[in-house]
Order: sequence, then structure tokens, then C-alpha cells
Amino acid sequence: MVARLTLVEIASRQQEIKKSRFAAVAGPIADEAAAKSFIAARSDRAANHNCWAWRLGQRYRFSDDGEPSGTAGKPILAAIDGQGLDGVVVVVTRWFGGILLGSGGLIRAYGGTAALCLREAEKEALVETVSGTVTCGFSDLALVQARLGALSGVQAAVQAFTEGGAILSVSAPKSEAGGVERLLSDLTSGRSVIGWSR
Repeated sequence: MVARLTLVEIASRQQEIKKSRFAAVAGPIADEAAAKSFIAARSDRAANHNCWAWRLGQRYRFSDDGEPSGTAGKPILAAIDGQGLDGVVVVVTRWFGGILLGSGGLIRAYGGTAALCLREAEKEALVETVSGTVTCGFSDLALVQARLGALSGVQAAVQAFTEGGAILSVSAPKSEAGGVERLLSDLTSGRSVIGWSR
């Protein structure tokens, strides 16, 4: 299976093509609302066009923002997909310089500026996680928290205290869920079991 990647932080890149200035800004997103917020915050109202695309798993959207259909948003999305990225949004802003680029020129300019920005951005593997809850007695609580907290990619926090112990919220990489269950069962001799959210 090919690892999916996302961006670590916001990246930007500019270039001039036949007197038009193209500026790309890209960033990681967790959901569609974050994508819309990023696009609104990074669009320049003084520019001629603010074209964009985002991908979140199987969902994606793009906009040509007044450029001829298929010449801006789709090439930006193709740049995202071409680098195997997910959970990413890109806005490419154009300030028109007076020379028409034609459809092919626009596709190369928007897609190329987005690809240039994404190529130079720092990336990290996108890890699918699962979350769940653990009911744990006071006698096991410190040990369970310490051992779960020591596992790479696993987070455990007290959600609530009960009469006999605590309810912990736990998140872990999906690939490690079985190992976390076995560890928890072994540590507490079966007294604590994790229930994963489906």
C-alpha cells in the first residue's frame, strides 16, 4: 500500500509567466470547513482570479474562479493528486499582466505553480487513526496511562472519573489498534478493555 502524505505546514511559491503573476499557497486541512476557511483567508480580492482545489480522501472540490472551464481548478487538483497528497488545499492567485496565455498556457501556469509550491513543501505520512474509550480501575490507572502514553502515535487522556476509577479516551493508529487492545488486556489481567468507535 502506498503511504498517503499531507503537508506539515503552510507553504507558498510565486512565479511570473508572460507578465502575469501567479502565487500559490498550500496547507493541510482536516475537513471541508477548514478548506473553505483557508480559501477565504488566502484569496486576494484585488487579484483577477483566486483559483483553488482541495482533496480529503475521496472528496474533492475545485474552482476556476472566472478562468475558462478546466484551465485552473482541475490542474491544481492534478498537482495535489500527482504528488500523492491528501488533506491538502491549494489556492493559486493570478494578477493579469496583459498577455493572454490561452487554455494550454493557463493549464500549465496554474498546475505548474501549484506543483512547484507542493514539491517544495515539507510533507509527512498521513496516519489513519481510531478512537475509543477504556474503563479502568484506580489500581490500574497510573500503569495504563504510562504504558499507553509511551506507545508511538497513541494518546490517552482521562475523560471522566467514576466511583471505581476512570474512563479514558484513547486514539491510536488504525494499524496498531489490535496491539493496544492486547497490551491493555495483559496489563490489567483483562479488567480493562477498550471499546473502539465505529
